Amino acid sequence: MKNDIKISSKFVKKVIMSETEFQSNTKLAGIIRQLESLNLDACIIPNSDPHLSEYVAEHWRGLTWISGFTGSAGNLTITPMEAGLWTDSRYFIQAVDELNGSGIKLQKLRIPHTPEYIEWLLENVREGGSIGIDEKLFSTGMIRRMEKIFINKNIKLIDCGDLLKDIWADRPSLPTGQIFEHDVTWAGQSRSEKMENIRQRMRQLGATHHLLSALDDIAWTFNIRGNDVAYNPVAIAYALISYKEVTLFIDDNKISEDLKFKFKSEGIQLESYRSIAGKLMSLSSEDLILLNSNKTNSWLYKSIPEACTIIDHTTIPTLLKTVKNETEINHIREVMINDGVAMTRFFKWLEENIEKKPITEVSASDQLRDFRAMNEHFVGESFPSIAGYKGNGAIVHYRPEEGKCKTLAAEGIFLLDSGGQYLNGTTDITRTVAMGTPTAEQKRDNTLVLKGHIALATARYPKGTKGYQLEILARKALWDAGFNYGHGTGHGVGFFLNVHEGPQSISTGASSYYNAPLEPGMLTSNEPGIYRADQWGIRIENLVLTVEGGKTEFGTFLKFETVTLCHLDTNLIEKSLLTEAEIDWVNAYHKEVYEKLSPRLTKEEARWLSDKTKSI
Repeated sequence: MKNDIKISSKFVKKVIMSETEFQSNTKLAGIIRQLESLNLDACIIPNSDPHLSEYVAEHWRGLTWISGFTGSAGNLTITPMEAGLWTDSRYFIQAVDELNGSGIKLQKLRIPHTPEYIEWLLENVREGGSIGIDEKLFSTGMIRRMEKIFINKNIKLIDCGDLLKDIWADRPSLPTGQIFEHDVTWAGQSRSEKMENIRQRMRQLGATHHLLSALDDIAWTFNIRGNDVAYNPVAIAYALISYKEVTLFIDDNKISEDLKFKFKSEGIQLESYRSIAGKLMSLSSEDLILLNSNKTNSWLYKSIPEACTIIDHTTIPTLLKTVKNETEINHIREVMINDGVAMTRFFKWLEENIEKKPITEVSASDQLRDFRAMNEHFVGESFPSIAGYKGNGAIVHYRPEEGKCKTLAAEGIFLLDSGGQYLNGTTDITRTVAMGTPTAEQKRDNTLVLKGHIALATARYPKGTKGYQLEILARKALWDAGFNYGHGTGHGVGFFLNVHEGPQSISTGASSYYNAPLEPGMLTSNEPGIYRADQWGIRIENLVLTVEGGKTEFGTFLKFETVTLCHLDTNLIEKSLLTEAEIDWVNAYHKEVYEKLSPRLTKEEARWLSDKTKSI
């Protein structure tokens, strides 16, 4: 049988994909036809949008459409001879399953966020060759890094636009949902106050204009939220701020007349979403525009006249919104109580019904969502629940599907990582519970994870400390036993915004973009874990607030306040592995959980929680 795709003689090499897979993946075939017609040696299709978001609207999920891979991090490279998907260790097990039969080979990143696909292209594309990209889907910083590497073989990056526009017949349209206002009673600051703070920082940095393209930056700045991206309450838009005017670039039909009136009265101009490039082109040589090249797509960057001075800096809203104000912090403490009530009701329901009726990973997730939805401020989930029973718990970012997922039983271990979006905050919590009598090995694994969690939760550290300097605390107990986990230990969390928010993180990557010092008011996750393929996964996650930790003659210190409120499964704790201080921490935490949650529970629920939070 012959392939119906003509392959140029310049690609004479061994075909990696089998002929059957090559023929069956018509989507790959469509891309390869375009490579031939455009005289390209390869192309890169990232899981990205023009705003370089982690979660993207369905319109831009081309990588998933071609490959079937549903993870949030990945880059797909395609040549006429081979297709490969690069992703990190969070998705290895998941990707093997989802790529099966696609003709696309999984390429495992050894270190999260390392762009190894670039080195692969350098080796597999001929000298003087060309690689097609859509510059709207790549940051300026990434384009520069690729060009610097490819110059060694005179390989060129060609902006060929959207390679999917002619072959994705049933492609979802751009989102059209209306935005809504996030009231100042929740946000704690008005739009005008935020604009003044942004302009003050602009003056300090010498900028006349500030370009915002990250959707969460825009949502925070304008006190708006939307439904354009699943799980992240943001809207597709751009913004440009100067001392004289503020322009929000967004489709007109997404804004109510009432909000249009408010914007106008506050001096906020509205222009169409697609007019942003034209606005940038009108800037003069006297303008100094502040942007983040790692968060601004290359197409947009190139719209700025060369005569303009560009100040490459972390965006001001990113720096401002990560430090929660007092209003937000008070709401966060409140939302954690309400979310803890939902978690308590869920685990009580699970325990009482596990042997009465079939409960799957999906139906368990749905039930937890229903408990969260009982709160009047609940808007939706903050990410797809990771409900992994037994071996599925070892898939770090596992997402159960109806008809394919496991049915829970009164044995084994169940890992549940979930979160809610509320008007008064965003939650993210992981609990691992024993569905029956745990083994000694399971208890040991869980207790080592718990020791790391406690070590980080109780850390006291000098002001200016970065997350990577603390991460050893979460890993040491596991490392001492010869164990490890392949994901970061902590990420920033937004306020009724993205569940993953920079610029802080707690991870091994000292050079990571998310690498700002921890500051009072930052909300960050604490989530060490351990994963045994095809057996179980264990992760314990709470959110922690950075707070003042006192002053000494050696300077100012900071510490963490654990704000998540939900019991830990003491059946999975091997007490002999804990120190006295660690036992005290567990008991004090459980005392706080009971005291704060029980007043909002029924008497029966409170009795159940009292049993779960007894001293160990």
